[in-house]
Amino acid sequence: MIVYGIPNCNTVKKARTWLSDNGLNYEFHDFKKQGITAEKLNEWCAAFGWERVLNKKGTTWKKLSPDQQNNVKDQETAVAILLEYTSAIKRPVIELNGKPVLLSFDEEAYNKSLFS
Repeated sequence: MIVYGIPNCNTVKKARTWLSDNGLNYEFHDFKKQGITAEKLNEWCAAFGWERVLNKKGTTWKKLSPDQQNNVKDQETAVAILLEYTSAIKRPVIELNGKPVLLSFDEEAYNKSLFS
């Protein structure tokens, strides 16, 4: 299992604590330090939809200019913004056996996906 995120994000902290408390081992990928590829972002968008992968509620999105925000119209333009502003990626993203299975943190969804 790989957990993608940034370590100082509260949602990532909650998810990592939950995983540890439930005895689940994982590798952490800090995409601020280790980067992220367009290929990986496209995989996530295919699994969750680009509208969910792009975090429009976060401060990074809100700090973008209206022109930058208005130019995001589809997966291709969303991925371009996410490559430039990785903090705008909704997090964490959890991959199991190389496939994206969870986005953000929801205890019920984690239980269902990781223990069923």
